[in-house]
Amino acid sequence: MTDQAVDAGGTTVSEKGRRPAAASALTGSQFLGRTRELKELRADIDRAGLDTLAGRKAPRARVLLIAGRPGSGRTALAEELVRQVADSYPDGVLRARLTEPDGTPVPTERTARDLLTALELRAPAGADEDDLSERLREALATRRTVLLLDDAADAEQVDALLPETPDCLVVAVSGGPLTGIADVRPCTLGGMDTKSALELLERYTGSVRITVDPRAAEGLVEICAAQPAALVLAGAWLAHRPKSAVADLAKQLHTDGDDGPILERVFRLTYTALPSTAARILRLLSLAPAGLVDPHTASALAGCSVGAARTTLDDFTALGLVRAVESPLPQYEVPGCLLPLLRSLTETEDRAAELQLARARMLERTVRLLVSCRAITETDSSPAREKLAGMPRALRFPNPRAAADWLRIRQPALLAAARLAVSDGELDTLARRLMAALVRALVAHVGTQAAAPELYGIHRLVLDVAERRNLPREKAAALLNLADLDAQTGRTTDALARYRAALDAGREANDPYATGRAMESVGGAHQELGDYDRAADWYGRALAQRLARDERADAARLHGRIATVHTYAGRYGEALRNWRSAVTGYRRTGDVAGQARALSEMARVQEYAGRPEESLATCQEAANWARRADDVRLQAALQLRLADTLDRLGDPAAARLHRTAAERMLGDELPESASTREQDRNACEIRSTAEKD
Repeated sequence: MTDQAVDAGGTTVSEKGRRPAAASALTGSQFLGRTRELKELRADIDRAGLDTLAGRKAPRARVLLIAGRPGSGRTALAEELVRQVADSYPDGVLRARLTEPDGTPVPTERTARDLLTALELRAPAGADEDDLSERLREALATRRTVLLLDDAADAEQVDALLPETPDCLVVAVSGGPLTGIADVRPCTLGGMDTKSALELLERYTGSVRITVDPRAAEGLVEICAAQPAALVLAGAWLAHRPKSAVADLAKQLHTDGDDGPILERVFRLTYTALPSTAARILRLLSLAPAGLVDPHTASALAGCSVGAARTTLDDFTALGLVRAVESPLPQYEVPGCLLPLLRSLTETEDRAAELQLARARMLERTVRLLVSCRAITETDSSPAREKLAGMPRALRFPNPRAAADWLRIRQPALLAAARLAVSDGELDTLARRLMAALVRALVAHVGTQAAAPELYGIHRLVLDVAERRNLPREKAAALLNLADLDAQTGRTTDALARYRAALDAGREANDPYATGRAMESVGGAHQELGDYDRAADWYGRALAQRLARDERADAARLHGRIATVHTYAGRYGEALRNWRSAVTGYRRTGDVAGQARALSEMARVQEYAGRPEESLATCQEAANWARRADDVRLQAALQLRLADTLDRLGDPAAARLHRTAAERMLGDELPESASTREQDRNACEIRSTAEKD
């Protein structure tokens, strides 16, 4: 990679001696020029700051700014600087891009979460910007890390991510000054020095063509303003025309006059020489999510085969129009400096309907790949096998591991595709299918808990579409999913508000599942907040609906939840009545294990109410049902409870027999101390048991 403006996508971390996972780190042999800038930047790292000069300890990391226009090699210079100083920062390098390919600033919330993930730290799903930024600063407070923030749109983006320790270094890349960040050290880039620029051309043309006409080569460098991106395109143009002299290209660019920036002129020269099919594919690459392209994406956009798309992308790489991303899968990136030029071409040369059709093909292909990615995990299912067999070979994965790797590597592009599809507003049906397929694939390969942050963002997008299209059923589902994630991360008040909104949407959609689920969840939120009266009321509303629909299993479970909150409130009579109803419900549905658990909880409440003889009898009945259900752990827990009850009733011999029985059942899993058994009797266990119900 030369000193050109290629913006690294995504956020990665690289330890000392290890190359980053998704960004090309430059090596010393590949980098050209910028000796003076590198020397000044390295000197700025050790130079005393304003706080040091004033006798104060530096409160934050040193910030170095590399400012320049796209195409000036600003990212390459930042990467080279990071490579040279990496040994001084043993905790590695964090990278983040702060601007989307279309110029939209990346939300700080997303950047901070990605950086935490790169540090192998998980943040709660749905956490806000302030919380995530604070967690990131806490994580960096004890580390010596370099933070490379590429393509910063403004000072606020950088300021929110600054480590509050002088042991870290921040290298920011931007198009201009970052006014507002104290003691920032700027380095503004112009063109390369002539010697380095000529060497860059030699890498493409060979030394002979430069040596035989050095004046023409220097003239070409001058025409290109010694800008790396323009020189790369010029060198690639010459490399593909071995019979053309350097003077021929210089003359052709001179003939074009000063019509536009030099990068645009050199690009236009390369573009006009492309066959019409390749030119169309190149234009459509501007639609690729996050600027990341793989053969499937290019194939879908252009409507060609995957093999033809791969060949074309390789040709574009040789021409300097895209670059290959270091990845186990074939993946490419359009340089950020070329994206505006490609978008301008699509506006002038492609009809809006054609672009919309290309987007639709890309989304449809992505949906089919996600369906295949999930189906490979369900090979024991006949429908899944049939679905896989009916797909083209190019869309099938050889095994679940390959599917999981594809999902992991393409996840940034997949999430970007979902965001773009929703923001487009014209392809909402495809957007909904894409998000549903993405959720299922993530759950299948990553798991609900591990993928919770990504799922939270997807559910918010679903909610946006549902509200825009007035789809109350989908709105209710999205609100329930978001509220569940809020509740799991301790934001119970937020969850309660969303559960209520989901109830309204479910009623509007006349969806009994959504309304029943929402009412029960509202009760659960009130229970978590300690408002047991309201919790019992909402559980009662949900119970009435279940009974009206003759949903006996759910009704039995709700009787248990009502009994639990009455127990918390000390209303043992009401609790016992509801546990009896739960036992009856489980018996009628044939749920032996549920009946045993309900009897177990009923015995516990009787014990709280001061009825040890009744508790003993109920506990024995529960043990019999647990034995029929073959639930060994419940049997052991009931044996321990019987032992404790017999101790209080003055029968230690019988108590020892029951403890011995529990020991035989669980062995090493048996609680070792009386204090553990005491914990088994408190209300906290009722809470956990009720949550399982």
